[in-house]
Amino acid sequence: MNAKAEAYHYTECGLPNVWIQGTRQIDDDGEETVRISNPNGLHRLIARYLVESVGALTGAELRFLRSEMGMTQAQLGLLLHRERLTVSRWERDETTMDGSAEALIRIYATIKLGLGRVDDAKVEEISAKCVAAANTRGKMRIDGTIPGSYRLVA
Repeated sequence: MNAKAEAYHYTECGLPNVWIQGTRQIDDDGEETVRISNPNGLHRLIARYLVESVGALTGAELRFLRSEMGMTQAQLGLLLHRERLTVSRWERDETTMDGSAEALIRIYATIKLGLGRVDDAKVEEISAKCVAAANTRGKMRIDGTIPGSYRLVA
């Protein structure tokens, strides 16, 4: 199989801005295929990126993190002392999530998904990233040229 240089727009994760380099391949019959090996590792990298980035989470990003944590909207609502409908509105970008709820979600995702140790400094760092400023994350570029191993590209 030969690798093709063009990045793959990975919309299957529910996020509109994820592009993976090195997943397009040409099989023995000359057909183009996309190979996502280690999707759990890929989703963990995406989750870490979202948790550690500055700016308010979008509804799609919140839905991604909630799904990765294996939670329903009702379960997340219970954790945050909010109604399921409130979580649903956040995920559809109908209402803005407050910073304290977002900080708790990011901290909980860090613990639940095993993204790193959470100590006082980490809590403060995460809290500082939950600003009301608009999300400016743009395109998330991921290198997947080594099968099963993913890393963010600057």
